[in-house]
Amino acid sequence: MADKDEIGTLDDFLDDIETVEAESLAAEGGEITDEAAELDALRAERNELQDKWRAIESAADAGAADGDDATAALVEGVERTMRERLNVFRKHGIEPITPEVGDRFDPQEHQAMFEAPVPGTRAGDIIQVAAEGFRLHDRLLRPAQVGVSSMPAG
Repeated sequence: MADKDEIGTLDDFLDDIETVEAESLAAEGGEITDEAAELDALRAERNELQDKWRAIESAADAGAADGDDATAALVEGVERTMRERLNVFRKHGIEPITPEVGDRFDPQEHQAMFEAPVPGTRAGDIIQVAAEGFRLHDRLLRPAQVGVSSMPAG
């Protein structure tokens, strides 16, 4: 049976694997450049900010259903924050894209997150709005995320 020194620790083993992977990546010319690292950092920051805005919107939706006084105050504060955000966006030329259930799907402004056959709808009707979109003048910043009916004709 091998003694403890011959086997080594799990940490040493994992460190060796990381070293081998790093050396292999460098040998293949796959070293991460400063620009790529900066781009990854910016993408991570963008995703974090999107998650924070979605959390504010979710808080307003969840609080509205609760109904007690403390929740009502929280909902009011979140709604004021969202209104102020829209005011600042509009001041800088950013307009929200806010489709309604029943509107027609427009691939120029909407992103279909899913399709489902819903009775009483036509194919291409919006059946759910997951997130609003934004436009800067004539440029699409983010499409509105929607669910679309795939109800067959007939």
